[in-house]
Amino acid sequence: MDQRKVYINPHNNLLQLEEPIYPLVDVEEPNTFRNLFPYDEIPKIAFNDRIVPHNLPDEIFITDTTFRDGQQSRAPYTTEQIVTLFDYFHRLGGPKGLIRQSEFFLYSKKDRDAVYRCMEKGYEFPEVTSWIRASKKDFELVKDLGMKETGILVSCSDYHIFYKMKMTRKEAMNHYLSVVRECLETGVAARCHLEDITRSDIHGFVIPFCTELMKLSKEYNIPVKIRACDTMGYGVNFSGAVIPRSVQGIIYGLTAHAGVPSKWLEWHGHNDFYKAVTNSTTAWLYGASAVNCSLFGIGERTGNTPLEAMVFEYAQLKGTLDGMDTTVITELAEYFEKEIGYRVPSRTPFVGKNFNVTRAGIHADGLLKNEEIYNIFDTEKFLNRPVLVAVSNTSGLAGIAHWINSFYKLKGEAAVDKSHPVVQKIKNWVDEEYESGRVTVITDDELLDIIQKTENELGIHISK
Repeated sequence: MDQRKVYINPHNNLLQLEEPIYPLVDVEEPNTFRNLFPYDEIPKIAFNDRIVPHNLPDEIFITDTTFRDGQQSRAPYTTEQIVTLFDYFHRLGGPKGLIRQSEFFLYSKKDRDAVYRCMEKGYEFPEVTSWIRASKKDFELVKDLGMKETGILVSCSDYHIFYKMKMTRKEAMNHYLSVVRECLETGVAARCHLEDITRSDIHGFVIPFCTELMKLSKEYNIPVKIRACDTMGYGVNFSGAVIPRSVQGIIYGLTAHAGVPSKWLEWHGHNDFYKAVTNSTTAWLYGASAVNCSLFGIGERTGNTPLEAMVFEYAQLKGTLDGMDTTVITELAEYFEKEIGYRVPSRTPFVGKNFNVTRAGIHADGLLKNEEIYNIFDTEKFLNRPVLVAVSNTSGLAGIAHWINSFYKLKGEAAVDKSHPVVQKIKNWVDEEYESGRVTVITDDELLDIIQKTENELGIHISK
Protein backbone atom coordinates (compact mmCIF):
# COMPACT_ATOMS: atom_id res chain seq x y z
CA MET A 1 0.00 0.00 0.00
CA ASP A 2 1.36 3.42 -0.98
CA GLN A 3 1.83 5.48 2.20
CA ARG A 4 3.18 8.63 0.54
CA LYS A 5 1.53 11.89 1.51
CA VAL A 6 -0.96 13.66 -0.74
CA TYR A 7 -0.42 17.38 -1.36
CA ILE A 8 -1.68 20.14 -3.63
CA ASN A 9 0.71 21.10 -6.40
CA PRO A 10 0.86 24.94 -6.31
CA HIS A 11 1.61 25.11 -10.05
CA ASN A 12 -1.51 23.31 -11.25
CA ASN A 13 -3.72 23.05 -8.13
CA LEU A 14 -4.00 19.26 -8.52
CA LEU A 15 -3.60 16.68 -5.78
CA GLN A 16 -0.37 14.72 -6.13
CA LEU A 17 1.52 12.05 -4.24
CA GLU A 18 4.79 13.14 -2.69
CA GLU A 19 7.76 11.95 -4.69
CA PRO A 20 9.55 8.75 -3.65
CA ILE A 21 12.97 8.89 -2.00
CA TYR A 22 15.76 7.41 -4.10
CA PRO A 23 18.74 6.05 -2.12
CA LEU A 24 22.20 5.61 -3.58
CA VAL A 25 22.58 2.30 -5.40
CA ASP A 26 26.22 1.33 -4.84
CA VAL A 27 26.76 -1.30 -7.54
CA GLU A 28 29.80 -3.57 -7.78
CA GLU A 29 29.96 -3.42 -11.57
CA PRO A 30 29.45 -0.24 -13.64
CA ASN A 31 26.14 0.20 -15.41
CA THR A 32 27.14 1.36 -18.89
CA PHE A 33 23.68 0.88 -20.42
CA ARG A 34 24.99 -1.41 -23.13
CA ASN A 35 21.43 -1.88 -24.38
CA LEU A 36 21.46 1.83 -25.31
CA PHE A 37 25.17 2.42 -25.94
CA PRO A 38 26.67 -0.59 -27.74
CA TYR A 39 30.04 0.86 -28.71
CA ASP A 40 30.28 -1.15 -31.94
CA GLU A 41 26.83 0.02 -33.07
CA ILE A 42 25.02 3.35 -33.34
CA PRO A 43 23.49 4.38 -29.96
CA LYS A 44 19.86 3.38 -29.47
CA ILE A 45 16.90 5.62 -28.65
CA ALA A 46 14.40 3.57 -26.65
CA PHE A 47 10.91 4.55 -25.49
CA ASN A 48 8.76 3.61 -22.52
CA ASP A 49 6.10 6.27 -23.23
CA ARG A 50 6.30 7.74 -19.74
CA ILE A 51 5.32 11.37 -20.12
CA VAL A 52 6.31 14.21 -17.79
CA PRO A 53 4.56 17.60 -17.74
CA HIS A 54 5.80 20.85 -19.20
CA ASN A 55 7.18 23.09 -16.47
CA LEU A 56 8.50 26.30 -18.02
CA PRO A 57 10.03 28.35 -15.17
CA ASP A 58 8.79 31.87 -14.48
CA GLU A 59 12.21 33.15 -15.57
CA ILE A 60 14.54 31.60 -18.13
CA PHE A 61 17.93 32.89 -19.20
CA ILE A 62 21.25 32.09 -20.88
CA THR A 63 24.65 31.49 -19.33
CA ASP A 64 27.88 31.67 -21.31
CA THR A 65 30.87 29.33 -21.52
CA THR A 66 32.70 30.99 -24.42
CA PHE A 67 35.77 31.66 -22.26
CA ARG A 68 35.77 28.18 -20.69
CA ASP A 69 34.43 25.34 -22.85
CA GLY A 70 34.75 27.56 -25.91
CA GLN A 71 38.47 28.03 -25.28
CA GLN A 72 39.10 24.29 -24.94
CA SER A 73 38.73 23.78 -28.68
CA ARG A 74 40.59 26.77 -30.16
CA ALA A 75 43.58 29.01 -29.63
CA PRO A 76 43.09 31.00 -26.40
CA TYR A 77 41.66 34.48 -26.68
CA THR A 78 43.84 37.40 -25.69
CA THR A 79 42.89 39.37 -22.60
CA GLU A 80 41.78 42.27 -24.79
CA GLN A 81 39.60 40.00 -26.91
CA ILE A 82 37.93 38.52 -23.82
CA VAL A 83 37.15 41.96 -22.42
CA THR A 84 35.73 43.12 -25.76
CA LEU A 85 33.54 40.02 -26.08
CA PHE A 86 32.35 40.47 -22.50
CA ASP A 87 31.22 44.01 -23.41
CA TYR A 88 29.30 42.59 -26.37
CA PHE A 89 27.57 40.01 -24.12
CA HIS A 90 26.54 42.78 -21.74
CA ARG A 91 24.92 44.71 -24.60
CA LEU A 92 23.32 41.62 -26.10
CA GLY A 93 21.73 40.55 -22.80
CA GLY A 94 19.82 43.81 -22.47
CA PRO A 95 18.53 45.52 -19.32
CA LYS A 96 17.15 42.28 -17.85
CA GLY A 97 20.53 40.57 -18.07
CA LEU A 98 19.33 37.60 -20.08
CA ILE A 99 22.97 36.67 -20.68
CA ARG A 100 23.12 36.04 -16.95
CA GLN A 101 26.61 34.67 -16.29
CA SER A 102 29.92 34.09 -18.05
CA GLU A 103 32.42 31.55 -16.73
CA PHE A 104 36.21 31.85 -16.84
CA PHE A 105 39.28 29.74 -16.29
CA LEU A 106 41.57 31.03 -13.55
CA TYR A 107 44.71 29.00 -14.26
CA SER A 108 46.86 31.50 -16.16
CA LYS A 109 47.79 35.11 -15.49
CA LYS A 110 46.07 36.04 -18.77
CA ASP A 111 42.81 34.46 -17.59
CA ARG A 112 42.99 36.18 -14.21
CA ASP A 113 43.82 39.52 -15.84
CA ALA A 114 40.73 39.14 -18.01
CA VAL A 115 38.64 38.34 -14.94
CA TYR A 116 39.90 41.45 -13.12
CA ARG A 117 39.20 43.68 -16.10
CA CYS A 118 35.72 42.27 -16.70
CA MET A 119 34.82 42.62 -13.03
CA GLU A 120 36.09 46.20 -13.08
CA LYS A 121 33.36 46.98 -15.64
CA GLY A 122 30.89 46.89 -12.78
CA TYR A 123 28.19 45.17 -14.82
CA GLU A 124 25.47 43.37 -12.91
CA PHE A 125 25.20 41.01 -15.88
CA PRO A 126 26.85 38.90 -17.09
CA GLU A 127 28.07 37.89 -13.65
CA VAL A 128 31.70 36.71 -13.75
CA THR A 129 31.97 33.12 -12.50
CA SER A 130 34.74 30.54 -12.65
CA TRP A 131 35.51 26.91 -13.33
CA ILE A 132 38.18 25.42 -11.09
CA ARG A 133 39.81 22.24 -9.95
CA ALA A 134 38.34 20.78 -6.79
CA SER A 135 41.01 22.04 -4.38
CA LYS A 136 41.09 24.28 -1.32
CA LYS A 137 43.73 26.46 -2.99
CA ASP A 138 41.49 27.12 -5.96
CA PHE A 139 38.49 27.86 -3.70
CA GLU A 140 40.52 30.48 -1.89
CA LEU A 141 41.56 31.99 -5.24
CA VAL A 142 37.90 32.34 -6.20
CA LYS A 143 37.14 34.01 -2.89
CA ASP A 144 40.15 36.35 -3.17
CA LEU A 145 38.97 37.46 -6.61
CA GLY A 146 35.61 38.40 -5.10
CA MET A 147 33.56 35.82 -7.01
CA LYS A 148 30.32 34.61 -5.51
CA GLU A 149 30.12 31.30 -7.40
CA THR A 150 32.33 28.70 -9.03
CA GLY A 151 31.83 25.61 -11.12
CA ILE A 152 33.14 22.23 -9.91
CA LEU A 153 33.46 19.09 -12.02
CA VAL A 154 31.49 16.16 -10.55
CA SER A 155 31.39 13.41 -13.20
CA CYS A 156 28.31 11.26 -12.68
CA SER A 157 28.26 8.33 -15.13
CA ASP A 158 29.77 4.95 -14.27
CA TYR A 159 32.00 5.41 -17.33
CA HIS A 160 33.75 8.18 -15.42
CA ILE A 161 33.34 6.95 -11.84
CA PHE A 162 34.60 3.41 -12.47
CA TYR A 163 36.85 3.74 -15.51
CA LYS A 164 38.41 7.21 -15.09
CA MET A 165 38.27 7.86 -11.37
CA LYS A 166 38.63 4.20 -10.33
CA MET A 167 36.06 4.64 -7.56
CA THR A 168 32.74 3.15 -6.52
CA ARG A 169 29.62 5.28 -6.59
CA LYS A 170 29.67 5.66 -2.81
CA GLU A 171 33.33 6.72 -2.85
CA ALA A 172 32.67 9.22 -5.64
CA MET A 173 29.64 10.70 -3.89
CA ASN A 174 31.48 11.08 -0.58
CA HIS A 175 34.44 12.66 -2.38
CA TYR A 176 32.23 15.12 -4.26
CA LEU A 177 30.25 16.06 -1.15
CA SER A 178 33.46 16.78 0.77
CA VAL A 179 34.72 18.97 -2.07
CA VAL A 180 31.45 20.92 -2.26
CA ARG A 181 31.49 21.33 1.52
CA GLU A 182 35.00 22.81 1.28
CA CYS A 183 33.73 25.27 -1.29
CA LEU A 184 30.76 26.30 0.85
CA GLU A 185 33.07 26.68 3.86
CA THR A 186 34.75 29.55 2.00
CA GLY A 187 31.37 31.25 1.50
CA VAL A 188 31.34 30.63 -2.26
CA ALA A 189 28.29 29.11 -3.99
CA ALA A 190 28.99 25.85 -5.81
CA ARG A 191 27.84 25.04 -9.33
CA CYS A 192 28.15 21.28 -9.74
CA HIS A 193 28.88 20.19 -13.31
CA LEU A 194 27.36 16.71 -13.61
CA GLU A 195 29.52 15.49 -16.47
CA ASP A 196 28.12 12.78 -18.77
CA ILE A 197 24.64 12.85 -17.24
CA THR A 198 23.06 11.27 -20.35
CA ARG A 199 24.96 8.01 -19.67
CA SER A 200 24.45 8.02 -15.90
CA ASP A 201 22.18 6.08 -13.56
CA ILE A 202 19.65 8.85 -12.88
CA HIS A 203 17.74 7.13 -10.05
CA GLY A 204 20.66 5.13 -8.66
CA PHE A 205 23.25 7.93 -8.45
CA VAL A 206 22.28 11.34 -9.84
CA ILE A 207 19.08 11.92 -7.86
CA PRO A 208 20.43 10.69 -4.50
CA PHE A 209 23.61 12.72 -5.02
CA CYS A 210 21.70 15.91 -5.88
CA THR A 211 19.41 15.32 -2.91
CA GLU A 212 22.47 15.41 -0.66
CA LEU A 213 23.70 18.55 -2.42
CA MET A 214 20.40 20.26 -1.64
CA LYS A 215 20.86 19.30 2.02
CA LEU A 216 24.31 20.93 2.00
CA SER A 217 22.82 24.06 0.47
CA LYS A 218 20.24 24.23 3.24
CA GLU A 219 22.90 23.60 5.92
CA TYR A 220 25.12 26.46 4.73
CA ASN A 221 22.32 28.67 3.40
CA ILE A 222 24.30 29.06 0.15
CA PRO A 223 23.05 28.04 -3.31
CA VAL A 224 24.32 24.78 -4.79
CA LYS A 225 23.48 24.88 -8.48
CA ILE A 226 23.25 21.87 -10.76
CA ARG A 227 24.55 21.92 -14.32
CA ALA A 228 23.28 18.87 -16.21
CA CYS A 229 26.02 18.24 -18.77
CA ASP A 230 25.15 16.31 -21.93
CA THR A 231 28.86 15.84 -22.48
CA MET A 232 28.57 13.47 -25.44
CA GLY A 233 25.41 14.90 -27.00
CA TYR A 234 23.36 11.76 -26.32
CA GLY A 235 20.34 13.65 -25.00
CA VAL A 236 17.07 13.44 -26.95
CA ASN A 237 13.99 15.63 -26.74
CA PHE A 238 11.47 13.01 -27.87
CA SER A 239 8.43 12.59 -25.65
CA GLY A 240 8.37 9.19 -23.95
CA ALA A 241 12.07 8.37 -24.49
CA VAL A 242 13.79 6.49 -21.67
CA ILE A 243 16.36 7.93 -19.32
CA PRO A 244 19.25 8.57 -19.22
CA ARG A 245 18.86 9.92 -22.78
CA SER A 246 15.56 11.73 -22.15
CA VAL A 247 16.10 15.43 -21.48
CA GLN A 248 12.56 15.70 -20.11
CA GLY A 249 13.14 12.76 -17.78
CA ILE A 250 16.43 14.14 -16.46
CA ILE A 251 15.03 17.61 -15.75
CA TYR A 252 11.90 16.17 -14.14
CA GLY A 253 13.97 13.84 -11.97
CA LEU A 254 16.19 16.68 -10.75
CA THR A 255 13.33 19.04 -9.94
CA ALA A 256 10.64 16.62 -8.70
CA HIS A 257 12.71 13.88 -7.07
CA ALA A 258 15.93 15.66 -6.00
CA GLY A 259 14.25 18.94 -5.13
CA VAL A 260 16.52 21.16 -7.23
CA PRO A 261 14.85 24.58 -7.74
CA SER A 262 14.48 25.58 -11.38
CA LYS A 263 16.47 28.76 -10.74
CA TRP A 264 19.47 26.61 -9.74
CA LEU A 265 19.17 24.18 -12.65
CA GLU A 266 21.11 24.56 -15.91
CA TRP A 267 21.47 22.48 -19.08
CA HIS A 268 24.82 22.21 -20.88
CA GLY A 269 24.51 20.52 -24.26
CA HIS A 270 26.87 19.32 -26.98
CA ASN A 271 26.04 18.91 -30.64
CA ASP A 272 27.41 15.45 -31.50
CA PHE A 273 24.02 14.32 -32.84
CA TYR A 274 22.79 17.74 -34.04
CA LYS A 275 20.49 18.14 -31.01
CA ALA A 276 22.20 20.83 -28.92
CA VAL A 277 19.63 23.55 -29.62
CA THR A 278 16.48 21.43 -29.39
CA ASN A 279 17.71 19.75 -26.21
CA SER A 280 18.47 23.12 -24.62
CA THR A 281 15.03 24.43 -25.48
CA THR A 282 13.51 21.23 -24.10
CA ALA A 283 15.39 21.74 -20.82
CA TRP A 284 13.81 25.19 -20.54
CA LEU A 285 10.36 23.81 -21.27
CA TYR A 286 10.59 21.11 -18.62
CA GLY A 287 11.98 23.08 -15.71
CA ALA A 288 15.55 24.35 -16.11
CA SER A 289 15.87 28.13 -15.86
CA ALA A 290 19.30 28.29 -17.51
CA VAL A 291 20.86 26.96 -20.68
CA ASN A 292 24.63 27.12 -20.97
CA CYS A 293 25.98 28.18 -24.38
CA SER A 294 29.07 29.30 -26.23
CA LEU A 295 29.22 31.91 -28.95
CA PHE A 296 28.69 30.38 -32.42
CA GLY A 297 28.65 26.96 -30.73
CA ILE A 298 32.46 26.88 -30.56
CA GLY A 299 33.41 24.12 -28.14
CA GLU A 300 34.69 20.61 -27.59
CA ARG A 301 34.37 18.25 -30.60
CA THR A 302 31.17 19.26 -32.44
CA GLY A 303 30.69 22.21 -30.13
CA ASN A 304 28.22 23.53 -27.58
CA THR A 305 24.76 25.02 -27.90
CA PRO A 306 25.21 28.25 -29.91
CA LEU A 307 24.44 31.28 -27.75
CA GLU A 308 22.93 33.23 -30.63
CA ALA A 309 20.54 30.36 -31.36
CA MET A 310 19.13 30.42 -27.84
CA VAL A 311 18.54 34.18 -28.06
CA PHE A 312 16.05 33.50 -30.85
CA GLU A 313 14.67 30.39 -29.12
CA TYR A 314 13.94 32.62 -26.11
CA ALA A 315 12.10 35.12 -28.29
CA GLN A 316 10.01 32.38 -29.89
CA LEU A 317 9.05 30.83 -26.54
CA LYS A 318 8.35 34.08 -24.71
CA GLY A 319 6.98 36.12 -27.60
CA THR A 320 9.47 38.92 -26.88
CA LEU A 321 13.19 39.60 -26.86
CA ASP A 322 12.78 41.29 -23.46
CA GLY A 323 15.26 44.00 -24.41
CA MET A 324 18.01 41.83 -25.90
CA ASP A 325 19.86 43.70 -28.66
CA THR A 326 20.14 41.12 -31.42
CA THR A 327 22.06 43.45 -33.75
CA VAL A 328 25.04 42.75 -31.47
CA ILE A 329 25.10 39.22 -32.89
CA THR A 330 26.11 40.56 -36.29
CA GLU A 331 28.75 42.79 -34.68
CA LEU A 332 30.15 39.72 -32.89
CA ALA A 333 30.38 37.78 -36.15
CA GLU A 334 32.19 40.68 -37.81
CA TYR A 335 34.55 41.03 -34.82
CA PHE A 336 35.42 37.33 -34.95
CA GLU A 337 36.24 37.53 -38.64
CA LYS A 338 38.13 40.84 -38.68
CA GLU A 339 39.86 40.87 -35.29
CA ILE A 340 40.15 37.22 -34.28
CA GLY A 341 40.50 35.69 -37.72
CA TYR A 342 37.73 33.13 -37.27
CA ARG A 343 35.42 32.68 -40.23
CA VAL A 344 31.93 31.50 -39.37
CA PRO A 345 30.75 28.82 -41.86
CA SER A 346 28.77 30.64 -44.51
CA ARG A 347 25.47 28.80 -44.01
CA THR A 348 25.38 29.10 -40.20
CA PRO A 349 21.95 30.41 -39.13
CA PHE A 350 21.84 34.11 -38.15
CA VAL A 351 25.58 34.74 -38.53
CA GLY A 352 26.85 33.00 -41.68
CA LYS A 353 27.56 35.11 -44.74
CA ASN A 354 24.87 33.33 -46.76
CA PHE A 355 22.25 32.59 -44.09
CA ASN A 356 19.71 34.93 -45.74
CA VAL A 357 21.10 34.88 -49.28
CA THR A 358 19.13 33.13 -52.02
CA ARG A 359 20.46 31.95 -55.36
CA ALA A 360 17.41 30.43 -57.02
CA GLY A 361 15.82 32.63 -59.64
CA ILE A 362 12.25 31.67 -58.73
CA HIS A 363 12.95 32.57 -55.08
CA ALA A 364 14.48 35.87 -56.11
CA ASP A 365 11.33 36.68 -58.06
CA GLY A 366 9.30 36.10 -54.91
CA LEU A 367 11.66 38.24 -52.82
CA LEU A 368 11.34 41.07 -55.31
CA LYS A 369 7.56 41.01 -54.88
CA ASN A 370 7.59 40.58 -51.09
CA GLU A 371 10.65 39.63 -49.05
CA GLU A 372 8.52 37.91 -46.40
CA ILE A 373 7.97 35.07 -48.86
CA TYR A 374 11.56 33.79 -48.51
CA ASN A 375 13.04 35.52 -45.44
CA ILE A 376 12.61 34.07 -41.94
CA PHE A 377 11.92 37.46 -40.31
CA ASP A 378 13.00 41.07 -40.79
CA THR A 379 16.71 40.27 -40.74
CA GLU A 380 17.58 43.90 -41.44
CA LYS A 381 15.74 45.03 -38.30
CA PHE A 382 17.01 42.35 -35.93
CA LEU A 383 20.49 41.65 -37.33
CA ASN A 384 21.34 44.60 -39.60
CA ARG A 385 21.39 41.99 -42.37
CA PRO A 386 19.02 42.79 -45.27
CA VAL A 387 17.93 39.77 -47.25
CA LEU A 388 20.22 39.29 -50.26
CA VAL A 389 20.32 37.45 -53.57
CA ALA A 390 23.53 36.02 -54.97
CA VAL A 391 23.74 36.49 -58.71
CA SER A 392 24.44 33.35 -60.75
CA ASN A 393 23.14 31.61 -63.85
CA THR A 394 19.88 30.79 -62.02
CA SER A 395 19.17 34.25 -60.58
CA GLY A 396 17.29 35.65 -63.52
CA LEU A 397 16.19 39.24 -63.96
CA ALA A 398 14.44 39.25 -60.57
CA GLY A 399 17.57 38.18 -58.74
CA ILE A 400 19.66 40.91 -60.34
CA ALA A 401 17.02 43.55 -59.59
CA HIS A 402 16.83 42.40 -55.97
CA TRP A 403 20.62 42.52 -55.59
CA ILE A 404 20.74 46.10 -56.91
CA ASN A 405 17.88 47.25 -54.64
CA SER A 406 19.44 45.59 -51.59
CA PHE A 407 22.98 46.81 -52.19
CA TYR A 408 22.03 50.41 -52.95
CA LYS A 409 19.10 50.43 -50.48
CA LEU A 410 16.67 51.49 -53.21
CA LYS A 411 13.07 51.54 -52.04
CA GLY A 412 9.72 52.75 -53.32
CA GLU A 413 9.89 54.65 -56.59
CA ALA A 414 13.69 54.54 -56.58
CA ALA A 415 13.72 50.73 -56.70
CA VAL A 416 14.32 48.96 -60.00
CA ASP A 417 12.35 45.99 -61.28
CA LYS A 418 13.24 43.24 -63.73
CA SER A 419 12.12 45.33 -66.73
CA HIS A 420 14.65 48.10 -66.01
CA PRO A 421 17.16 48.51 -68.89
CA VAL A 422 20.18 48.33 -66.55
CA VAL A 423 18.90 45.06 -65.14
CA GLN A 424 18.35 43.68 -68.65
CA LYS A 425 21.88 44.62 -69.79
CA ILE A 426 23.45 43.02 -66.71
CA LYS A 427 21.36 39.86 -67.26
CA ASN A 428 22.78 39.61 -70.80
CA TRP A 429 26.32 39.94 -69.43
CA VAL A 430 25.67 37.28 -66.76
CA ASP A 431 24.30 34.89 -69.39
CA GLU A 432 27.42 35.38 -71.52
CA GLU A 433 29.63 34.60 -68.52
CA TYR A 434 28.00 31.23 -67.89
CA GLU A 435 27.69 30.35 -71.55
CA SER A 436 31.48 30.75 -71.66
CA GLY A 437 31.89 28.02 -69.03
CA ARG A 438 31.82 29.93 -65.74
CA VAL A 439 30.72 27.86 -62.72
CA THR A 440 31.12 30.30 -59.78
CA VAL A 441 28.71 32.99 -58.58
CA ILE A 442 29.23 36.59 -59.65
CA THR A 443 31.10 38.55 -56.98
CA ASP A 444 29.92 41.86 -55.56
CA ASP A 445 32.94 43.65 -57.01
CA GLU A 446 32.18 42.32 -60.49
CA LEU A 447 28.58 43.46 -60.22
CA LEU A 448 29.57 46.94 -59.06
CA ASP A 449 31.97 47.21 -61.98
CA ILE A 450 29.46 46.09 -64.61
CA ILE A 451 26.72 48.30 -63.14
CA GLN A 452 28.98 51.36 -63.42
CA LYS A 453 29.87 50.49 -67.01
CA THR A 454 26.22 49.89 -67.90
CA GLU A 455 25.13 53.17 -66.30
CA ASN A 456 27.72 55.08 -68.30
CA GLU A 457 26.76 53.28 -71.50
CA LEU A 458 23.01 53.93 -71.07
CA GLY A 459 23.31 57.30 -69.39
CA ILE A 460 21.14 56.05 -66.52
CA HIS A 461 22.40 56.31 -62.95
CA ILE A 462 20.54 54.11 -60.49
CA SER A 463 23.36 54.00 -57.90
CA LYS A 464 23.35 57.70 -57.01
